Amino acid sequence: MRQDYERFRALGAEVIAIGPDTPERFRRYWAEHQLPFLGLADPEHRVAGRYGQEVKLLKLGRLPAVVVVDREGIVRAVHYGGSMRDIPPNETLLATLAALDAGAGQSATGAQLEREGVEEC
Repeated sequence: MRQDYERFRALGAEVIAIGPDTPERFRRYWAEHQLPFLGLADPEHRVAGRYGQEVKLLKLGRLPAVVVVDREGIVRAVHYGGSMRDIPPNETLLATLAALDAGAGQSATGAQLEREGVEEC
């Protein structure tokens, strides 16, 4: 998401990465990698649990989840990864955001989202 961060921002979106590490580890990682978006340490899985992100101990932690929340705080699209590499392409997420923006709060088209494994809500 780093490479397309400005495109996300141009659509009025903010990217927030939520991870299982401690705040100190998150700060070090963000500083080392100079990530432009926000990072939220969630070592007790409170935020992740609210959005349905799974914790798989046999897969060494949390599986990826992408949640698109509109300006009113309504979840409009979700993708729960089955593996650590199962993350929708940025182009799919950008198209989802553009569709939300064009629909002024309507969810993106189901056909586009389903092709990429993202479910509309």
